[in-house]
Parts: sequence; C-alpha cells; structure tokens
Amino acid sequence: MQLIPNLNADPKALAASYQAAAPFPHIVIDNLFDDALLRQILGVFPKAGDMPWRTFDSETEKKLGYWHTNTLAPVIWDFLQAMNAPPMLDFLEQLTGIDGLIPDPYFGGAGLHQILPGGFLKVHVDFNIHPKIKLDRRLNMLVYLNEDWQDNWGGHLELWDRDISRCYEKIAPVFNRTVVFSTTDWSYHGHPHPLSCPEGESRKSLSFYYYTNGRPESERSPEHDTIFRNTPDTDIVINNNQDET
Repeated sequence: MQLIPNLNADPKALAASYQAAAPFPHIVIDNLFDDALLRQILGVFPKAGDMPWRTFDSETEKKLGYWHTNTLAPVIWDFLQAMNAPPMLDFLEQLTGIDGLIPDPYFGGAGLHQILPGGFLKVHVDFNIHPKIKLDRRLNMLVYLNEDWQDNWGGHLELWDRDISRCYEKIAPVFNRTVVFSTTDWSYHGHPHPLSCPEGESRKSLSFYYYTNGRPESERSPEHDTIFRNTPDTDIVINNNQDET
C-alpha cells in the first residue's frame, strides 16, 4: 500500500462550510478515501475476541477501544500512520484553519473502535489536554467502516448544542464516511442510544485526534477529562472521572 492514501476532496473548497457549521465547526465527507483501501482494512478489522481490546462498560459508555501496544494487520497499521503524516495534517489544516496540528503517536483514546449490539457512548465533550504529551486537543477525525449499514440499527453520531437542549445533526456511521470536528468544551457529541444491530454485526470506526501547542484564549479551560452530560431523552448516572476513548 502507498504510504499516503488518495484524498478525494479539496479541503480549501470545504473550508467555509466547515467553519460555518452548527452547532460547532464540523464536516461530513463521503468517499474521502478509496473504497478498495477501506475494504482491505475492513477485511482484517479484528473481531471482539481477536485481540485484547480496551473494554468500557458503564452507565456512560459501553464499547471496545484500542491499546497502542496491540498488534495490527499491516494495512491497518499503515493507514494509522498515514493519518498522522504531513500530507494528512496539511489537508486538515487547510480544511479547519487550525495551524500547527500535531498527531498523537500513542493514539490515546483513538485508533480502532468497535461497538457491539447494545453498546453506546453518551453525549460528552472530550478531554482537553493529552495526559502524556500535554498538548491541547483540537480536532477529531472519525472514519466509519460499516458496509450495508441499516438506518434502523442506530449508531448515529449526534451533535448537540452547548446547553444540551437541541441535537443539530445525526450522522449515520456508513461505510467510507469521514467526520471531522473541532474539539472544545462545548463540542458535545456522542452515540447515546444502545445499538440495535443484529448479533454478529458491530459499529466499526477508526478515530484520530489532533493537537496543538496552545489554543485560542477563548477556548482555554483548566485541564479536564471527558465530561459526560445528560440529554433530554437520556437519564444516566454521571461519572466524569472516566477516561473516554
């Protein structure tokens, strides 16, 4: 596989839409990557029992996450590295207007994600400082890998306003759909409703988080972990001392 996959979009042409999006800057890009490449990744994407997944099972999240020490198929590992390489960073900087993006070599909270039937991730904002390299978290990129996904299975990524009164957008996790959004103390998002796909199916994604050394003064706050919130249609026991991935 070539080190840098083809990127089938012009970031400059999408930048205005990204900045103007509500309830916070974001964009949904279909077919950003070549289908054939993502099908290779999907073909070797580890099942629940294929590797030691990081398991979350609480009132706020029920899902499988990635340990950076896991051994992965070469095509997946190459893709993870390509998403941290300068061409991808340049694409994201042009798209978002955030200069000086820094990738996370540890994939802390990022990498491979998988949600099995009944799983969920309640609405939250992300931790704002990387616990190891102490940089400011600025950007999330999610790449979905779910072919033939049925809308009634759920699994939609929900984007909420800052006072958790309105869900502005529900994004189905369909194959070769990429979502990019800025991370702040008010970029509330999640997959809050239990997944209703059949046994044997799962919601698969690749996640990438990007950082900068500093951030705008208007976005600064004391260091915090993931902050979960109740929405009007959920009632959960909040434990904001967890580590979200």
